[in-house]
This record gives sequence, structure tokens and C-alpha cells, in this order.
Amino acid sequence: MSEIRVAEKVVVFTGAGVSAESGLKTFRDMGGLWNEYAIEDVASPEGWRRNPSAVLSFYNERRQAVLAAQPNAAHRAIASLEAKFDVVVITQNIDDLHERAGSTNVIHVHGEIMKARSSVDPSLIYMLANPTIQLGELCEKGSQLRPDVVWFGEDVRFMEECLGHFSTASRIITVGTSLTVYPAAGLVKKARFSAEKYLVSLEAQKVPYGFRFLRGAAATVVPHVATCWLEGRKPV
Repeated sequence: MSEIRVAEKVVVFTGAGVSAESGLKTFRDMGGLWNEYAIEDVASPEGWRRNPSAVLSFYNERRQAVLAAQPNAAHRAIASLEAKFDVVVITQNIDDLHERAGSTNVIHVHGEIMKARSSVDPSLIYMLANPTIQLGELCEKGSQLRPDVVWFGEDVRFMEECLGHFSTASRIITVGTSLTVYPAAGLVKKARFSAEKYLVSLEAQKVPYGFRFLRGAAATVVPHVATCWLEGRKPV
């Protein structure tokens, strides 16, 4: 009987910098969305209770921007790794660019903007048929639909599952994240000592222990790393 080979696990952890290279505004960078909107008004349960119409309008605009954006070379390179590896994409981004690039196993720890959910039952999640959510659109329990996005003060999702992936991956690449948004940023600390680990960013205040820093744009560096891995080489 021939031996069944198990594909090597690769974890790709992505942040806003990857989406920014597709033209989507980030929240924290200079000129980002937090300079235009107050966090507490559009990304908190309190803001939702005060003015749900304003919150829906904010995310309707974000959703239109996502639909107009296209996956970039980094998204496509990450998807290409599935030809050889068991790839798990863990993303802090709420857009669907990884999926549109071809990635088939994507974990959204901060939710998904292309979905809506009940405002009373978080387990009721719906794929949106059109790019807007309006006041008066209700879930099956009769409550207003809201964006399926994790707001400040709400729990980040799938953390135990993500910890398991980080602790069992033999290769990890972290891309486009400042590693300052917790608890998700703490995932890198769970990486195996023996894993091959890279941090891809234009700049890094602190490189996690055991990671090699590759300075540059995601759309340039990630395809290089992917090509090397697919060809059985280490990135240089």
C-alpha cells in the first residue's frame, strides 16, 4: 500500500496592508478612515444603538469600495500556495479579496463585510444579495440586520481554532499587519520554534521572535516567497 502524504501546513496571517494595495482604505494609517470617522460612532455597539442608520451607511460605503476593488498579486500568490500546501489564511480584513483570488480556507477573525447578521442573535448570519443593508431589513427573529463585522468591545472570532493552526504550521507568513491589534496579533507568539516564519511589511516597529523581516510591498514580496516555496527554495 502506498503511503499517503499529508500536505505541509502553511498559515498566512494578513492585515489591512494587503487590502490597501488593492486600493481599500485602512483604518489606522495616515489619511485612513479613523481620520474621517469617530470609532465610537461607526464601529461600536454604542454607536449602533445611538444611530444605526449612520452605521449602516458607513458600512454600505465600505462594501461598495470592496466590490470595486480587485485582488492584487499578494492575494493571488497566497492562493497559488494551495497547489502544494495545506494553506490556512487567517485575516483581520473584512473584505472578500482572498476568496476572490482563489483561497479556499479563509478565517475572518473580524467578520465579513459581505454578510449581514441579526442584531439579537449572532449565530444568524446571511450572505447579502445586494451591497446594502437598509433600516427595516430584518432577520428571521424580527430584529434589524447589521453588518457581520466585529466592533470594538466585541469578541474576536475563532481564536482557539487560529491558535491551533499557528501552533501546528510548519511555515508562517504574516503580511500587511502592524501586529498591534489584540488579541489577534498575539497569535504569532504561538508559532512553533522550528517553523519557517516571515513578516512582510513596509515597516515594522518590532519583529516577532523567530521571524525574518522582509521589507517591501505585499504585492512584490509575497509572490517572491510563494514562488520560492513552490519551487522548494527558501526566500532570499
